[in-house]
Amino acid sequence: MAISRLARAIIVLTTVSAAIMELVDTSIVNVALSQMAGSLGVTIEDIAWVITSYAIANVIIIPMTGFLAAFFGRKNYYIGSMILFTIASWFCGTADSLGALVFWRFIQGIGGGALLSTSQAILFDAFEPEDRPIASGLFGMGIILGPTLGPTIGGYILNNSAWPLIFTVNIPIGIIATILAYFFVEKKPNEGKERKTLVIDYTGISLLAVGVGSLQYVLERGESEDWFDSRSITIFTFLATIGVIGFIWRELTTEHPVVNLRVMGNTTLALTTIFTFVVGIGLFTSVFVYPVLVQRVMGWTPLETGLSLLPATAIGVLMFPIIGKRMAMGASPVPFVVVGFLLFIVFGWWSAGMNAQAGKWDFFIPLALRAVGISMVQLPLINQAVAGLQQKDYPSGIALNNMIRQLGGAFGIAIANNYIARQFAQHKSDLVMNAVPGNPVFDERLNGAIQNSMSRTGNSISEATVIAYNQLNLAVERQAYLLTYLDTFKLISLFFIIVFPLIFFIRVKKKAPPTAAEKEAMSEAH
Repeated sequence: MAISRLARAIIVLTTVSAAIMELVDTSIVNVALSQMAGSLGVTIEDIAWVITSYAIANVIIIPMTGFLAAFFGRKNYYIGSMILFTIASWFCGTADSLGALVFWRFIQGIGGGALLSTSQAILFDAFEPEDRPIASGLFGMGIILGPTLGPTIGGYILNNSAWPLIFTVNIPIGIIATILAYFFVEKKPNEGKERKTLVIDYTGISLLAVGVGSLQYVLERGESEDWFDSRSITIFTFLATIGVIGFIWRELTTEHPVVNLRVMGNTTLALTTIFTFVVGIGLFTSVFVYPVLVQRVMGWTPLETGLSLLPATAIGVLMFPIIGKRMAMGASPVPFVVVGFLLFIVFGWWSAGMNAQAGKWDFFIPLALRAVGISMVQLPLINQAVAGLQQKDYPSGIALNNMIRQLGGAFGIAIANNYIARQFAQHKSDLVMNAVPGNPVFDERLNGAIQNSMSRTGNSISEATVIAYNQLNLAVERQAYLLTYLDTFKLISLFFIIVFPLIFFIRVKKKAPPTAAEKEAMSEAH
């Protein structure tokens, strides 16, 4: 069915806004954890469950979106998910206890997880097959904007209001998006009628929830609970292993899988999954490490941190329509992926060369390289996720691609947290070895700090000495953290370097433009 330009524009606005809203909520709470913990009277470790519960709900629901859309009807499922997300946002903002906030955050993740894959599928259907790279470009803008806008919006809200607004700000967006989806998103032929013939794979759903949910818990909480020294981490690792293996076996052997893993037999999708996992590591881990670096070491505010990301991100966003147009004209995805991976590698090593005196504009070029690199990679990978699949397998390919990206982000952040803890201890130990009496540089700094303390506060020499040692210890820790975070940028690049050779195994079949009859058949299939 032909779609008018106005309807297509509204569908683009609705789906991209919904995807951005979902992704913003993956990172917006990161800058508000301290304020939320103080308001609810809990520790930072406890309030981290607000992040964990949302992530667990996301990775459980994302691979099931294809099945749920077929069961309820895609339009109904999409609108229902937005309503659920919006209602949960209200209850998150009005929660007066940690338990209530974590519960409604989980429900918000259930609603939000559907918005990514379903938004992408609806957006694809609004374009002719030959124009779908443009749709991928528009959707990719949301993927890169969401995690980046989160800290910026969160920092602005905290500077001008209180933490509940980071949740309730979703309400007007959710209401508008729901209304637009109701009037402008068309139902597919026989949509929702498949429910009568669908067999619900309760075993697969249960194994998915246990396996992926437990895995996400281990990745999110492993570092804070000291990994396998924690009984809960050991238990959830066991459950994750049993659940994931059991789920894979079940979905490959049952006649009616809830997630069609057989599509992974497609070489293009299998390779795309590997690249998407690494891109997830780069996208989410860099957004995690950079704000912590500039706030902890350089003393930037959350708002300053968020604003420093925007100019470079804007460059990456502007690249998406250009790349989409090139791919719509038949350009191969391989050169884009090659350049994107190289730019991200350069970003990591360039960032690793910064020092404690670096200003906001010193980070502009590496952040711009990151943004352009992600735009060069994301668009071809989004498009390749369905390349070579049959029309009926599109939802499965899209859902698996989105889940893998989220898991890559969780894995990357978990690895980064563990790496940071180890590297910090090592760097501090190395620095302390030189910070001993008798070292001319150390003696000069110690005596200067003692004299400064005595002249400013009138402290005795013993009191001033204690203060001076504390100041030097803080300086050592600050330098150790700086070196640690710079090492972490290199670690992120290392993942891209490891999988880089696999890019050249991507095989792209050149296809002749579809005939008018083929176009009409594809249109009817939608």
